[in-house]
Amino acid sequence: MSDNETPNRAAGVTGMRTRRPRQGILRRGETWITVIAVVVVLAAWQTIASARLVSAVFLPSPAEVWHSFLVLLASGYQGHTLLQHLGISLARMGVAYVLAVLTAIPLGLASGYSAKFRAAIDPFVEFYRPLPPLAYYTLLIIWLGIGNVSKVALLYLAAFAPIYIACMSGVKSVGEQRIHSALTLGASRWQVFRYVVFPSCLPDIFTGMRTAIGFTYTTLVAAEMVAAQSGIGWMVLTAANFLRSDIVFVGIIIMGITGLLIDGIFRLVERSVVPWKGKE
Repeated sequence: MSDNETPNRAAGVTGMRTRRPRQGILRRGETWITVIAVVVVLAAWQTIASARLVSAVFLPSPAEVWHSFLVLLASGYQGHTLLQHLGISLARMGVAYVLAVLTAIPLGLASGYSAKFRAAIDPFVEFYRPLPPLAYYTLLIIWLGIGNVSKVALLYLAAFAPIYIACMSGVKSVGEQRIHSALTLGASRWQVFRYVVFPSCLPDIFTGMRTAIGFTYTTLVAAEMVAAQSGIGWMVLTAANFLRSDIVFVGIIIMGITGLLIDGIFRLVERSVVPWKGKE
């Protein structure tokens, strides 16, 4: 090793060491910006509520919302505890979401891989995808009853389309050069799909799955508005009928925090399964 190489390597190591602290400083700065933004919003909310610029019936103060949360946590609401309401909703959503993942991913990948298969499946998905959930929820109730089956079916349809479209788009976006290179090396069509197409689609699959969680959660209130007696969405809807905006705020905040936690879990899994995302 020459004398000139040693300083260069040392400089490279020093450069690598200086990048990490800068990234850490940037992340800490972003965290503080988020904290300050939340504090400002809460302070503005408290100021408006304290000044009674808006009636407390429509805009309770953060302190009142917190008090209602503690009461709900201790006494529950309409025969169920707050955790039971949340658990029932997450169970409905979880069953529908798992079913959507198990069906939408293979169908989406097959539609992206085969034009004939796509011609048979895609029109039906594109037809119902822009429809409001309540437009076909009445049909689901007529066909499946007013129990949990129709609710799970509605949530399933809400989750299916985003995952299906993301998988299909992921396959179609795979570079032809990768496929031709694998075929040139003697890979079969199944090997091309397994080792080239599917890994290339994983970022799109995770994006579709994260998007589907959002659509499913937004449909939850609609799914629980008919003949339900439990669930966080039902609790929000019932409280709104009685002008209990404090309980409505509690339910909305809980759904938002739960959604953030679920999305955070997906992000962690995505980083471990698809570490190459954004680095190609």
